[in-house]
Parts: sequence; structure tokens; C-alpha cells
Amino acid sequence: MNLKNLAMWGIIVFLTIGLYNMFKNPQSTVRGGNQIIFSEFLTSVDNGEVLKVDIQGSNIKGVFSNGNSFTTYSPNYPNLIEKLSDKGVSISAAPLEEKMPSLFGVLLSWFPMLLLIAVWIFFMRQMQGGKGGAMGFGKSKAKMMNELKGKVTFNDVAGVEEAKEEVEEIVEFLKDPKKFSRLGGKIPRGALLVGSPGTGKTLLARAIAGEAGVPFFTISGSDFVEMFVGVGASRVRDMFEQGKKNSPCIIFIDEIDAVGRSRGAGLGGGNDEREQTLNQLLVEMDGFDTNEGVIIIAATNRPDVLDPALLRPGRFDRQVVVGLPDIIGREKILKVHAKKIKMAPDVNLRTVARGTPGFSGADLANIVNEAALLAARKSKRIVTLAEFEEARDKVMMGAEKRSMVQTEDDKKLTAYHEAGHAIVSLNEEADDPIHKATILPRGRALGMVMTLPERDKYSQNREYMKSQIAKAMGGRVAEEIIFGHDKVTSGAMSDIKAATSTAKHMVTEAGMSELLGPLSYGDNQDEVFLGRSVARNQQMSEDTQKKVDSEVKKLVDEGYDRAKKILNEKIEDLHKLAKTLLLYETLTGDEIRDLIFHNKSIERNDEKDQAEEEKNSALGSMGLKPKIVH
Repeated sequence: MNLKNLAMWGIIVFLTIGLYNMFKNPQSTVRGGNQIIFSEFLTSVDNGEVLKVDIQGSNIKGVFSNGNSFTTYSPNYPNLIEKLSDKGVSISAAPLEEKMPSLFGVLLSWFPMLLLIAVWIFFMRQMQGGKGGAMGFGKSKAKMMNELKGKVTFNDVAGVEEAKEEVEEIVEFLKDPKKFSRLGGKIPRGALLVGSPGTGKTLLARAIAGEAGVPFFTISGSDFVEMFVGVGASRVRDMFEQGKKNSPCIIFIDEIDAVGRSRGAGLGGGNDEREQTLNQLLVEMDGFDTNEGVIIIAATNRPDVLDPALLRPGRFDRQVVVGLPDIIGREKILKVHAKKIKMAPDVNLRTVARGTPGFSGADLANIVNEAALLAARKSKRIVTLAEFEEARDKVMMGAEKRSMVQTEDDKKLTAYHEAGHAIVSLNEEADDPIHKATILPRGRALGMVMTLPERDKYSQNREYMKSQIAKAMGGRVAEEIIFGHDKVTSGAMSDIKAATSTAKHMVTEAGMSELLGPLSYGDNQDEVFLGRSVARNQQMSEDTQKKVDSEVKKLVDEGYDRAKKILNEKIEDLHKLAKTLLLYETLTGDEIRDLIFHNKSIERNDEKDQAEEEKNSALGSMGLKPKIVH
């Protein structure tokens, strides 16, 4: 409730209290003049000093012979009237009710009912909390964007140039419709923004709102659905009514899959609230009653579950794919977010972008923010490249858990496990280069070998996928070779799961099995509640299923044998890398390659590192040395 409503209700409360007090003591309205006690009044009557009196109930108002007025209160005094008559006092009398204003009498009689109605309206407004008060269940919850508050323009959007061009055209159409209409073109009815989470769909919509210069309404898909039947459809109608009144305008529906999922799942019958809402949305977007000048922009990361009727041209004329950015896009995104922080001159955002393949815009924004927080934690005035590298590792692999208590045997086993992954990866030509190997617990893993591709990959070949299986089995094989068959731990669970998943993908979806050929054997795994059919399709026979299982096992066994052969041949490299990991705990990819291929020992000068840290710190930048308190 805003301040205006609060003040209004405060005034109503005070007036109510005043009226109550007035009605509680109505006698106070008739009192006036000089108040005297009753015995004094009787004495004045006996002395003949009272000229006239006005009796109203128990209240007596009169005038003395000298012209002064008086008032008093009379108890049940007998023969008062006879006594006044004997003394020649002029007497007038009236009932108490006739002296009250008629409006007050009405208010007095209706006061409890009016108070009850006011309290009921007040609580209904509070419970509803939406637009329209007590009867506002069917009102739209679409909010008009305030351009002055946190305005976002197309300059703040980077890495999705094609998508930005598509929506820029819509904005340009709104600004100058004659430019397109002179050739017979019509303004698009709607645009659907499709992309993975964090790619910038909502940010793109905010940029449209900042650039359009027309009314921009925003609403979430879940705002249409309530516990009351028919509310969703009513809100859709009201939303389009608002749009027509402010035409031309843009309506943005975020997460439209909450209300636009496929119909016909067989659940909820024909009175399913979600289906009613979707039907009304379909009619409003393209029905008999056209909505000229109202453009719908929607965003979703689940286009596969949307109803086909919603996706056709005439409703959503354009489907704008907002994909993951490439290296150039990632660099632009990093530059946009890096404007808000103080960076060191040595930071090359191109290098950071090269080391973050597959990252979304939200991930990159998180890296920049984490780098700034890490620099602040180290009391630095500027963010250096080291903080960016550390932030990237933290986002990719999780935070280091240096406080976890591990025995020497556990560390040794983890070191040989991760060394097995690394040695197999180094000897697989098709595999990605190693970025970092660590035996420090990170996230939910006790250790990790991280590889980074040299460039963006949009598809994977057979050789690469087989190398992934072999690398995944490298840790398990290293445990067997070094510690024996009975000492193998459950630490390879995630590796086995990843290898099995890759092999199954090769056989059932990618058609990379020589026995089964280029056919798709994936069954229908879609859940009913995602708007899909209740019926499940089994696309293979039992005999074919056995062949699929056999081929998957064959690929995993080949990867296992491949890893075992490499590690038996490179057993000395395995021991060397494991001992080095036990000594330093974390090794970079360059250090691993120098150790294995060039037989260079790893030397880390702590004094040099400390000097470099002092140089990059806030005190070091001023030529001062930080004080260390032990």
C-alpha cells in the first residue's frame, strides 16, 4: 500500500473515533454557557433570579434575570416543574433526540455496518495484492517498464549479433513503419527468443524496452495461472486490452513454456486451466479480432515442449535463436562486464575468452564478478589476470577445499587416479589439451583433470569420442595397475557414468556402430507432465536392445583396453606425474607437458611469486611492502 492510501485510511480511522466519542456522549452537544451546580440553581429559583429555562431531558439551559446564561444537570428532582411555575419562570421543554442532527442519527444507526464493509474491503485489497482490488483476480499483472530505472540499450548486449539484428528490425519498424510498409511489408506479430539458460534472452528484451520508445509491458508465464478456474484466460484478455489502449506497444512474456506447453496430454480433462489460458492466448494473438500494433515477444529455454499452434507464423512470425557465444562474442561480453571493474593493464580479455569455450553470458558475467571479489579479498586495487584465471577455475571446477582432512593413502590414490587421466589424455591425439590437474578437492570431486579445447567445437567425430571414453577409464585403470584389483575404489563412478553415456550416444543416436548402422534407437524419454503424450514409444525389439547393450559394452571395453595399454607403456610417466602431484598438489597443463615430454623438473620460486603478488597488490603499486602479521 502506498503512502496516499495509508494517509486516507488514517483519516478515516480518526473520523470514526471522533464520531464514536460524539455519539457516546451526545449530551455534550447541548451543553453551553456557564455551568452551575443544581443546588445553586435551586437557590437562584427561590430568590427569583431565573428568568426562563429550556429543559432537554436531564439537561437544563436557562437565563438569569441579569441576562447571563447558565447550564446545569438535573437529577430526578420531584415537583421541579411546579416550583419553577410558582416562581414565574418561563419553561420550554423538548426531547433529547430532536436536538440531534438527522445526519448524525443516520450515521449512528448505520455505523456498525459501514465499519464492517470498510474493514472487509481493506482486507480483500491486502489479500489480493494485485491490480483492481477485491475484484481484481482476472486483471492482468503485466507491468509497464520504467525507462528511467535501469535502462538497458543494445550497446549493453554483446555476443549475440544475429539475434540482436532480428529484434533491432522490430524496433526500427515501430519507429519508422513507412520504411517497410511502402514495399508491402507488415509488422511482425511476435518474436520467440529461444536459447539455453543464461544466454541473454531477458537482457535482449530489456534492451528492446530501452530502445523502442513505445509502451513496453512485461509479464511472466506463471503469472497467468492461479488456483481459480478461468483466471488465466481472463488475464490474457485484460493484457491484450491494455495493449490495444497503448498501441503500438510491445508485450514481453518471460518463460512462456509455463503456459504454452503442448495440449492433449490427457491429464486434467477438458477443463484444464493451463489449456484454457493457452487457448485464449492463441485466439488473442491471431483470431477474428485482430490486435494491430501489439507485438508479442516471448522467451523460453524449452521450445520442444511448446504447442505447435503457438509456433506457427501469424502468431510467432520469428523464432530468434539466442545461442552460446563464440570466442569473438565472449570477448565482447567480457568487455561489457569489465567496464564496471578496475583491470590491470596486463589483462587480455581475448585470452580469458579463449579459455572459456561453451560459457554463456551469465557464466562470463559471473567470472568477471568473481575475479573482482577475489582481488578485493587480496586487498588489491586492480584486478589482474591471475584473478581471472582463478575465477574461471572456480566457476568451472568449484572452490578448493584445502581444509578437508585426507590421509596420505587417500592423497596417493587420488594422485595416481588423476595422473592416469592425464597420461591417457596426453597420449590421445584427438583429445583436448590439458588445462590443469589437481588433487585438491574441488566442488564434489576429490581431484580433477581439466581439459580445454583450443577452439569452439560444434560437433564431435568418432576418434574424439573414443578418446573421451579412454580418458575417462584412465583413472580406474591406474588404480588397478598400482594398487591391485581389490584396492579399486568407488571414485571412478562419475568416470564410468560419463564413458557409458558417451558410448550409448555413439550407438543409439550418432549411428557410429558398425553392427547396428546409422539408425536412431533412442526411445521416447519425454515425461508426461512436460506436455507430451502419455503413450511411450518403444522403437526397438528385445533382440535389438541386446545388440545395443553389446555395442555399448564393446566401446567401453575398447576404451578400457586402450587406457590400459597406454598406462602400461608409460608407467614411468605415471609414477613421475603422481609424485609431482603429491608434492605440488596442483599443476598447470604447461607444467605437465614439460614434465612428461621434455623431462623438465618443476621449479616454483616462492620469493618470486611473493614479489609478483606485492607488485600487483594495492601497496605494491605505491612502492610499499605489505605488512604480514603472524
